[in-house]
Amino acid sequence: MRRRTSGHASTESSRRVSIRTAVSAGLAVVTLAATAAAATAQGTAASAPSSHGQRTQQVEYFTGSTAHPRHLTVPASKPVSPSDKAAIAADGDVTPIVQNGPVGSKLDVVFVGDGYTAAQQEDFHADVRAKWAKISAVEPYASYAGLFNVWAVDAVSNESGVSGDPTQDVVRDTALDSAFFCEGTERLLCVDTGKVESYASKAPAADLVVMLGNSTKYGGAGYNDISSQAGYDGIATASSDNDRSDQIAVHETGHSLGKLADEYDYGQSGTYTGPEPTEANLSTLSADQMTAQRQKWYRWIGQQSPDGGAVGAFEGGGYYQYGLNRPTENSIMRTLGREFNLPGREAMIAGFYRYATVLNSPVATDRTVPRKARLRVTVPASAQVKWYVDGRERKAARGRSTVVVRSLGVPADGRSHTVTAKATDRTAAVRDPALRKLLSGSLSWRVAR
Repeated sequence: MRRRTSGHASTESSRRVSIRTAVSAGLAVVTLAATAAAATAQGTAASAPSSHGQRTQQVEYFTGSTAHPRHLTVPASKPVSPSDKAAIAADGDVTPIVQNGPVGSKLDVVFVGDGYTAAQQEDFHADVRAKWAKISAVEPYASYAGLFNVWAVDAVSNESGVSGDPTQDVVRDTALDSAFFCEGTERLLCVDTGKVESYASKAPAADLVVMLGNSTKYGGAGYNDISSQAGYDGIATASSDNDRSDQIAVHETGHSLGKLADEYDYGQSGTYTGPEPTEANLSTLSADQMTAQRQKWYRWIGQQSPDGGAVGAFEGGGYYQYGLNRPTENSIMRTLGREFNLPGREAMIAGFYRYATVLNSPVATDRTVPRKARLRVTVPASAQVKWYVDGRERKAARGRSTVVVRSLGVPADGRSHTVTAKATDRTAAVRDPALRKLLSGSLSWRVAR
């Protein structure tokens, strides 16, 4: 793919603080989405003070496209300065990339770019479209693509490209201070998280945030314990033009949306002896114990999983080699380039529905519609629509996404009547009855007399 880099600053260079400050200070990232007990055992926490009094966070990074992730403690980002706040306030045009429904009824994904000059913002938009196409091709995103809106927020950089590309000595003046070689780790692509939030908050809504660095170099990072005022939990960073970096973003959304733990063992010697983890994909229980106690992923045990093999209890996860079990041998929460396992897919769908609703319509429900009105709704492919008039189902219309009000048999008797659409997502990827309650919705319209 094309690459757009330049070593020269634009005439706007006075608007940006040099990346050198960020490179020397290190940048913030999040704690890994492991169990709280595991985090306690590690003795580290997000934004914890270091021995020198400097606040730190942990970052998840990826040494290769098929490697187990790793994690590292780095200094946290400093608060955004008044001069940077002023520059950001004058920047940040928002472009809709995918629009599937109103904000509030969809999961809104916000991409913010770094290392794109004013002349390269259309390149950024093209990169967002390409990256989202790859992310949304992964299940369960593919089956639920209609639940997402996607926004691009322009962040104009003085120089093209990002620091640390291709070598550690390369320094560029960019809007978000993104840089490889964060804390000396080449593939770790850090970013100023405060600046990301300032830009992401310009979008109509921000439920999931991805920072694209203008680079072909492989790398990325995961910031998964950030709870922002804009509403999102976590930030993923990835290279724009590396055709494997989308897997980094997918893995990170397993944390931020699915609330899934990492399924690899790394950095923790000995055996985990803490309490039962809260995450859906880690357990201290064996497969037999889960089945007997009806706990965790017992509903999936023995089922063939899309990441390969049958669901069971495989020792190793949450950074411990022993004492914690994962559902399958090797899902994307363990190794990049893999699929979500069955419990992971169920958790991801739950994450989608925390933000999006199963049933949407472009026809407003807060005003009366005439009998000749055409009502249209959208639902996932795994959901079925039913239509009701004054509480009684019109079975002939079952499954239709578009109806004309009078075709439903609404009486023309001069009285007020109500048309209701109801939908339930009956996907086989969800087995938890409590979760199924989130997979239903209804919309009602009052019909004119």
